[in-house]
Amino acid sequence: MPTYTAPTDDYKFLLHQVFNLQNQANVPGFEEATPDLIDAILDEGGKFLSEVIAPLNQVGDREGCVWKDGEVTTPPGFKQAYDQYCESGWNGLTADPEYGGQGLPHVLGTVFSEMISSANLSFGMYPGLTHGAYEAIVRHGSEEQKKLYLPKMVSGEWTGTMNLTEPHCGTDLGLMRTKAEPQEDGTYRITGTKIFISAGEHDMSRNIIHLVLAKIPGGPEGIKGVSLFIVPKFLVNEDGSLGERNAVSCGSIEEKMGIHGNSTCVMNYDGAVGYLVGQKHKGMRAMFTMMNAARLGVGIQGLSQAEVAYQNAAAYARERLQGRSISGAKNPDLPADPIIVHPDVRRMLLTIRSFTEGARALATWIGIQIDLAEKHPDPQVRKECEDLVALVTPVVKGFLTDAGFESTVMAMQVLGGHGYIREHGMEQFVRDARITQIYEGANGIQALDLVGRKLPQGFGRLLRRFFHPLLDFIQENMSDPAMKDFIMPLAKGTAKLQQATAHLAEAGMKNPDEMGAASAEYLRMFGIVTLGYMWARMAKVANERLAEGAEPRSYYENKLLVGRFYMQRWMPDVSSLFVKMAAGGKVMMSMDQDAF
Repeated sequence: MPTYTAPTDDYKFLLHQVFNLQNQANVPGFEEATPDLIDAILDEGGKFLSEVIAPLNQVGDREGCVWKDGEVTTPPGFKQAYDQYCESGWNGLTADPEYGGQGLPHVLGTVFSEMISSANLSFGMYPGLTHGAYEAIVRHGSEEQKKLYLPKMVSGEWTGTMNLTEPHCGTDLGLMRTKAEPQEDGTYRITGTKIFISAGEHDMSRNIIHLVLAKIPGGPEGIKGVSLFIVPKFLVNEDGSLGERNAVSCGSIEEKMGIHGNSTCVMNYDGAVGYLVGQKHKGMRAMFTMMNAARLGVGIQGLSQAEVAYQNAAAYARERLQGRSISGAKNPDLPADPIIVHPDVRRMLLTIRSFTEGARALATWIGIQIDLAEKHPDPQVRKECEDLVALVTPVVKGFLTDAGFESTVMAMQVLGGHGYIREHGMEQFVRDARITQIYEGANGIQALDLVGRKLPQGFGRLLRRFFHPLLDFIQENMSDPAMKDFIMPLAKGTAKLQQATAHLAEAGMKNPDEMGAASAEYLRMFGIVTLGYMWARMAKVANERLAEGAEPRSYYENKLLVGRFYMQRWMPDVSSLFVKMAAGGKVMMSMDQDAF
């Protein structure tokens, strides 16, 4: 049976030493986030997730959700664990105290997101989606809506969903057919079918607050005519009590490759009562609040599956006796050496670990930027952080899920035939990780978003938010001999990324298909360089701590070793990716479509 241990030491290193969270004490929400409190949250949260939530992961995969007569039953133990999760206060960690939350920085929610997804991805989706719905209502709902819905969503008594996709349209939401007929009392009647709705129906909460995209008749055509509505499973009375069942039902749940413990539902709206969120025909503005948060969250899910797969693969490699080291027996008293002695096994494990630790640093960095974008007292700082988050969001979603899935496959390979067998849990990590590359905007869409929307935005303003501090960091550390192994590869990779950016802009102006043809390689280049930047920042701190005599020395020494592996084995890919993207799209676009 697979196990999971939360990487709390790594997060303490990032929050306290690399990013110095205590330096943000002047930002609202950070003043209470003392190092002692953060460490207590990490330790207690990690323990709870490892001991209570992780053991249900294989149960959820094996038993799945059950649909009968419109009702969905979650796997055994899920509801009891969810009740315990809510009673312990984890659901409201970063929510506004006005609605019953603890008001802690968003970055702690980022941390918790990785840990709960590693422990049990299917389980973590229930509170994760609720938090996304909470964010949309906080930012775009009326005061009455906030007071009516948010306290019980924060407590976990009610959960939330997002309803976008329809049978005939996924990414192109302008094609949606779900209608919202206005009523004399100010409500709307919602009619239509939504598919692939995660946590759309279940037995873990008393009510489910659906956020539904629909079109009001007579509005603008396409995406400009979409509005957002709150459609509760049970209508809510003015005093917050539950009324009658709304005309929304689950028609079925999907039989799918992974995340069996989360119900993926077909939702039917048959004249259900809905309440407009924000302005008419401005639904995408509100929904993007939820979607962008979800895209960052899905990127972290990719990281999470790589982390838990790595932990179990590394444990297996230390224990599995098979063959002898090619340089001579390392354990002559045993019948064979553990497979950890073999270079190729180490290659696989270090490839995964150098990705996960770099990705964790990136997720933490972006989590802090989100906090600063929302709460920093200086409006210029808020804007700069907002720009950076916008630029990096498709990179986090696309690169972390692509590399995360590749990592789970590599971890399964470490176990050989045993990795293919359900008992060890590795094949579940592969299946669960696969969805992260698809939902919340398939990764090809993320690449197009990066090259088509983010790069040209503000005449390159978003890019400057990234490149300027990166280039400053390289310049400041170029002459430090202790940083040579990190700065030189980072400098070369950054220069190649800048060259690719200029090439993309020039080629795209001549033919937009050129941008599309190069977008996947460009996003991966961006991801590799960004993690390289994170590794260089971590290496700088690790060197400083070793010079100070900090303990445990092995932690900092290993951090540098893993970082050097990343620079040697990941960063060179930037050059080959550039060659691929520079080849252009002429060949791929020349074949007649009927020839495929």
